[in-house]
Amino acid sequence: MKQMNEMKEFFQQATTPELAEYLLGMYLEHETPMGKLGGYIVDCEDYLGPDDEAAHSFGMRQTKRVQAMYGPPGTIYLYTMHTHLILNIIAREAGLPQGVMLRGFEPVAGLALMEENRGGRKGPEVSNGPGKLVAALAVTKDFYGQSIFDSRLHLVPEKRRYPQVVEKLPRVGIPNKGQWTDMPLRYTVKGNPYVTGQRKQAYLPNNGWRDEDENGFSIISRNK
Repeated sequence: MKQMNEMKEFFQQATTPELAEYLLGMYLEHETPMGKLGGYIVDCEDYLGPDDEAAHSFGMRQTKRVQAMYGPPGTIYLYTMHTHLILNIIAREAGLPQGVMLRGFEPVAGLALMEENRGGRKGPEVSNGPGKLVAALAVTKDFYGQSIFDSRLHLVPEKRRYPQVVEKLPRVGIPNKGQWTDMPLRYTVKGNPYVTGQRKQAYLPNNGWRDEDENGFSIISRNK
């Protein structure tokens, strides 16, 4: 309970970039009728509406599609892109539509079921992309507008891990957006196989995780 309260407090106080870094190594769990599916967030991106030209909430856009973006921190925002459902977590106070998109996820619990959800794919192909991780976790549109703190899809801070290195990169697939195309608003666990586009030659021992546990949030190092 203490760690959950500390996590909620961090959500209330952090900037969106700080929250994206914090979410690396956080355990994400979905309680399904078939059992629990869970693992670690390894790749995510910031969307900084209303200024961010790549954000759905750019210019304080107000449509039914983006309504959840205006909710309180921890609100789940889902949208469909190229037939794939994409999972986002709202980062700032209600009325300031900024969020973090989850792009990569290292599966732990319920791996066989996640592989089945992904049509028998194995290894990084299970969840090394935003649509893949949603499919693997069997997340549906029903979670739109719910809270990542207390819905069946939730974060478990007691189980989190810590990266050896946090790498900051430009976001994926953001062309022709001026300065927003190249801004380092993507955060990854360097060397983790489930990071989108991670080459095998770049894999690190222990999948890029630190061996020891820590209390509280720390960033070990940053690749500027």
